[in-house]
Amino acid sequence: MTEAVAHKRVSRRPNRLKLAPWLFLAPGLLMFLIYVLVPIVESFWISFHDWDGLGAMSWIGMGNYVELLDDDTFYVSLWNNLLWLVLYLLSIPAGLAVALFLNQNVAGIRIYKSMFFFPFVISQVVVGLIFTWFYAPGFGPLSVFLEWLTGDEIAILADERYVTYGIILAGLWPQTAYCMILYLAGLNNINSEQVEAARMDGAKGFSMLWHVILPQLRPATFIALVVTVIGSLRSFDLVSIMTAGGPYGSSQVLSYFMYEQALSEYGYRMGYGASIAVVLFLIMMVFITFFITRMLNQERNI
Repeated sequence: MTEAVAHKRVSRRPNRLKLAPWLFLAPGLLMFLIYVLVPIVESFWISFHDWDGLGAMSWIGMGNYVELLDDDTFYVSLWNNLLWLVLYLLSIPAGLAVALFLNQNVAGIRIYKSMFFFPFVISQVVVGLIFTWFYAPGFGPLSVFLEWLTGDEIAILADERYVTYGIILAGLWPQTAYCMILYLAGLNNINSEQVEAARMDGAKGFSMLWHVILPQLRPATFIALVVTVIGSLRSFDLVSIMTAGGPYGSSQVLSYFMYEQALSEYGYRMGYGASIAVVLFLIMMVFITFFITRMLNQERNI
């Protein structure tokens, strides 16, 4: 009898070992289901309705998407998001350059690290206010410098030609700091033996960086790419603080356009706002899927 009980206990142990990871994952999976997957499905469902957020929903099928394709503001927002995406990627090489500069043992390097780390810890709202002052006509440092250089006063945030570039520049400041942190963490895990072997083979400078350092920084680069792409496509805070989509809607992005249609005084068009959110979600999924697929293929080829 004792041997039978012992055999049952031994047979149950593998099942317990299989169950244990799922018990630890369960709270996170439940939160992911409630706060991520369910809202995504609901957004798709709401986008097929005309709804003000309070009354009964009215089914209109693809009506919101048809209207979206005829909306000039949608194309302005989409173009601005593409600008954000392309120019925001500059934060990755900039963050790498700063990380390489800070990854050395010299006097006072901790002070420099703190200075470059500072933009990452402050709020996007504060960043927006700082750059609004920086661009302000008459007394803003950049405005004064441009007036001295060209003889004309340029109101960057009030000029349709420059406003989007001005906001993107503001966003690059904290994003570069974030990429810098990722690369600093990656540089701390560099295999020193490979670096020494490369030096013995005569590698140095750009050759060392390209053939030895960067291949070992692929995980950091992947995370930086994904986070930067997501940040560029969202880009809500700075637009809201610095211009509220102006002047004349020229700095609109999809996330702010969605907010303006769904939750502002423009009409509380939840269905139309949800259709914008769905388009933004699909764009994000395309880019993220592309990066993940490419990284997996590279890992398989190694």
